[in-house]
Amino acid sequence: MDVLKVNGVEKRFGEGELPGMLSDLLDYLDVNAATVVAEVDGQIVRREDFGRTELSDGQTIELVRLMGGG
Repeated sequence: MDVLKVNGVEKRFGEGELPGMLSDLLDYLDVNAATVVAEVDGQIVRREDFGRTELSDGQTIELVRLMGGG
């Protein structure tokens, strides 16, 4: 079983179910990539790199949603 820690919560994935890329994780979580800032293992990932950022068991991901308003 693979595990990613997302915003402090462990998400467990069965064999072969771990999202391969950060963009895949966002799809899995139903998060719009245009509304989020992402950090993987302490490194901020540029939005244009979400589809090229590979994920592996044990990584820590922080997602911060951007909110509009005034």
